[in-house]
Amino acid sequence: MRKLIRDNQKYFNRLLVLLDALVITATYWLSWFLWLSGFVKENEPGTGILSVQVYFIAFLAIVPEYLILYNAVDLYSSKRTAKTVYEIFNIIKANTIGLLAVMVVLFAINIPDFSRGMVGVFYGINIVAESLMRKTVRYWLRRMRRKGYNIKHILLVGYSRAGEEYINKVKANPEWGYEVYGILDDHVPVGAVYKGVKVTGEIDSLHTILTENQLDEIGITLSLADYDRLENIVKICEKSGVHTKFIPDYNSVIPSRPYLEDLDGLAVVNIRRVPLNNVANMLLQRLVDIAGALIAIVLSSPFMLAAVVGVKVTSRGPLIFKQERVGLHNKPFQMYKFRSMEVQNEADEKKGWTTKNDPRVTKVGRILRSTSIDELPQLFNVLKGDMSLIGPRPERPLFVEKFKEEIPRYMIKHQVRPGITGWAQVNGYRGDTSIKKRIEYDLYYIENWSMAFDFKILFLTFFKGFINKNAY
Repeated sequence: MRKLIRDNQKYFNRLLVLLDALVITATYWLSWFLWLSGFVKENEPGTGILSVQVYFIAFLAIVPEYLILYNAVDLYSSKRTAKTVYEIFNIIKANTIGLLAVMVVLFAINIPDFSRGMVGVFYGINIVAESLMRKTVRYWLRRMRRKGYNIKHILLVGYSRAGEEYINKVKANPEWGYEVYGILDDHVPVGAVYKGVKVTGEIDSLHTILTENQLDEIGITLSLADYDRLENIVKICEKSGVHTKFIPDYNSVIPSRPYLEDLDGLAVVNIRRVPLNNVANMLLQRLVDIAGALIAIVLSSPFMLAAVVGVKVTSRGPLIFKQERVGLHNKPFQMYKFRSMEVQNEADEKKGWTTKNDPRVTKVGRILRSTSIDELPQLFNVLKGDMSLIGPRPERPLFVEKFKEEIPRYMIKHQVRPGITGWAQVNGYRGDTSIKKRIEYDLYYIENWSMAFDFKILFLTFFKGFINKNAY
């Protein structure tokens, strides 16, 4: 049973290819039926409508083309732990490339009567059908794994913090279908147990265990003190042919997606990967920020007008509240908000961030805060370049000084522009919530930035970010 997954993975991949071919076939002819079946005539002169035989010839070329594209975007490798959204993104990417390729071919061979509308319908239907099919397969496999089927058996070599964290993740996600067979280590006694996983022997017994050919994977989880043995352990694993992965014991230092450089054959690992340090990425985000801020100002103008009236009528003081915050490269700037509190002296203002039922907040201010309307003036901060639409929320200088001493890696958030909304906020970490968890989400955003990620956060903000129970 332990060899079943490893030995039969290729058969599952072939089944997935077959399912993809069936989906492509079904969606292609469904598109033809929906768009053309009522109009297709058998090559009548002057009609400009091609016969079904022409579409059949095109179909014979499109099926292998799309299967090749699916393979090129890595849709046939094992992704037990990957999120569905990434698979759907790759499906969209492959179909978009396929659509462009079909259009180029039609232009190159000059077939003006081949229905572009039908090709567009096929593009949309195929993405939806392919995503649903793979979602169904993933759901079915995860249900099986939860019941103990389709399990990959893994042996960990080395007892370390990384090994414990790996076991924690596997235990918390049974749908991944991993079972840790045991741990080999020279420093922890045989029989010691961590969350049901036993230390079954010393590292020198690895060769004997591998000859039994009963494992799907090896996870190297050596402690830092044993890294001198890493090269020899890798050689033993590769000689056996078993799939081997390395889980380093310095995840607190190296990010989950480190940036690797090839220095004339020497691998160099950068401690922090910040995609927005790339000039092209920075310019792209800035262009989207400017366009998005202008559109948002126009669309939100009725809400801002209502806020102006509400603030002015119900309390004395300035309309806009300006407060110093720390932004990109630790530079201070003045962040704008609609005033939601009674006017207070500087000492009271520095009391701390707002808590539930804070007496300083006005009645109108409470509404503005709970709906995030008080944040709308920050769209002008975005136009000025102080902020982005998406990014870590900026803090006041006194809190920056406090947190940088208490929270490791806190200052990394200042390597990108602060944002009106962010990954932490759409996950519920705003207002009087855990600053450590907030930083975890901010760092994940910084290290995994992409324009698609920004749009995802923007989309989620409409459902999770504006109205939040932690916004007081």
